[in-house]
Amino acid sequence: MTRVALVTGGSRGIGAAIAKRLKNDGYTVAASYAGNDEAAAAFTAETGIKTYKWNVANYDSCVAGIAQVEADLGPVEVLVNNAGITRDAPFHKMTREQWSEVMDTNLSGVFNMTHPLWNGMRERKFGRVITISSINGQKGQFAQANYSAAKAGDIGFTKALAQEGARAGITVNVICPGYIATDMVMAVPEKVRDSIVASIPVGRLGEPEEIARCVAFLASDDAGFVTGSTITANGGQYIT
Repeated sequence: MTRVALVTGGSRGIGAAIAKRLKNDGYTVAASYAGNDEAAAAFTAETGIKTYKWNVANYDSCVAGIAQVEADLGPVEVLVNNAGITRDAPFHKMTREQWSEVMDTNLSGVFNMTHPLWNGMRERKFGRVITISSINGQKGQFAQANYSAAKAGDIGFTKALAQEGARAGITVNVICPGYIATDMVMAVPEKVRDSIVASIPVGRLGEPEEIARCVAFLASDDAGFVTGSTITANGGQYIT
């Protein structure tokens, strides 16, 4: 039976690359998105992957969205928590809203998606929970106290939950990408982008497909003994 994988923020950027790779590997894939209807429609037209609209920051919306995916495709056995936002500002200028929006999406969103699926994975004695964190959750970043805190929280969540899932056949892992050549990064002024590349020992930005390959491994049966782990994929920019 084909396993069902759900990728949040799966219609663009790293999420789209992950969704495509999992489909190519034989999974039945669903991709959630928060707001860009045009991009989601184009993604579905290109790939045939069904897209579903909800905000991962809202627990009830996640419950309803997951229920619809499972009604359409079957039980979700692989969850990729990829959805994320930035609201950057130096801390002395950061508003409560900027803090809360990032924490609600990037950290609470991981709980909101994982929690409704957890009991089903336990009952089936199989599950894969893979969360996309960030290099900045490992090393911190100026003007990203909110983002760095949330992404560091994703790592702690992974380490704790892996211990609960292990005996039930559920692995829980996290990937920390460095700077990846997504639309968001490529929109940065060229001079700034050049300075970023100069700080990366391999001398280039990462490609979304390189993160997708990490996800594909962690989702596979080959990774059954890998849990609670952090995969750092940043070209040597920050070594842990």
